[in-house]
Amino acid sequence: MTAQTQNSPVAVEAIDLVKDYGEADTVVHALRGVNVRFERGRFTAIMGPSGSGKSTLMHTLAGLDNATSGRIILDGVDITAMNDKQLTLLRRHRIGFIFQSFNLLPMFTAEQNIVMPLTLAGGRPDRKWFDLLVDTLGLRDRLDHRPSEMSGGQQQRVAIARALISKPAVVFADEPTGNLDSSSSAEVLEFLRRSVRDLGQTIIMVTHDAVAASYADRAIVFADGRIVADEASPSAERMNELLTTQRRRTAAMSGAPTMAQLMDVPVPPLAVSSRNSEQSGR
Repeated sequence: MTAQTQNSPVAVEAIDLVKDYGEADTVVHALRGVNVRFERGRFTAIMGPSGSGKSTLMHTLAGLDNATSGRIILDGVDITAMNDKQLTLLRRHRIGFIFQSFNLLPMFTAEQNIVMPLTLAGGRPDRKWFDLLVDTLGLRDRLDHRPSEMSGGQQQRVAIARALISKPAVVFADEPTGNLDSSSSAEVLEFLRRSVRDLGQTIIMVTHDAVAASYADRAIVFADGRIVADEASPSAERMNELLTTQRRRTAAMSGAPTMAQLMDVPVPPLAVSSRNSEQSGR
């Protein structure tokens, strides 16, 4: 844990966090005693090979999944001590979510989708905050449009505004560019970064994309339920290097051959003989 992490205000923290699925011989250790802090007003990416535990960490931090043991402190409150009703209220008022599939309501306009969390809670938007979000995300001329009338990048920007409208303590983004082309992905990632820089938001993003991670202030690499790297100001090249290393280690531990090994496999004698026979028969 870096000194910067220790001295900065904390939005959410995991303490000795454990998450197991199953039991006895079938138990899967998704999180193995994770300790990590996420600072306020920072953009953090979480990466790792498939099955590494990165999505489990996000779901547990957001109160979508229960921890087996350990504690989660979100906005100064221990959410592991909360019941289902308390967690529902916490997610409604203090947590924002951005999903890969946008999850916009097709019959409503962009403006109606943005304010939907407040509408469901019986509240009204702070118009100054609403206007700031709309202008920062470049949505002013799209407020009357329905999702079918917008591009994928525009829909995801609406989803970002919806996640921020209630001024949450932290926003969790689950593969937010997974359904977008490269141009739209860059657009959305830049707006996420601006949401942190200009609006003071706190964003934790799970992604498999090293380029996406390079937009973050910090990137954490997960493997086998543990944090194996913690990079400040990550570059796409560095994140690709770390991910490749972890994939090779995972393959070595499982006994599966790596791609390099597969490319170096000699041609079996029988195949050589068959090829020679074919050539001699031409």
